Amino acid sequence: MLHYAVVFFVIAIVAAVFGFGGIAAGAAGAAKILFFVALALAVVSFFARGRAST
Repeated sequence: MLHYAVVFFVIAIVAAVFGFGGIAAGAAGAAKILFFVALALAVVSFFARGRAST
């Protein structure tokens, strides 16, 4: 999922360079959402794995 966040971030950068503001904003928003979802899943996975070993 973090891979997709990076892909959307790159798309946003390229779109911004070429002047496509709306597409850049949409891609940046999608990248932001995917990053925080990946971060939340990583934290949940970390705590679930720690709890299972005790």
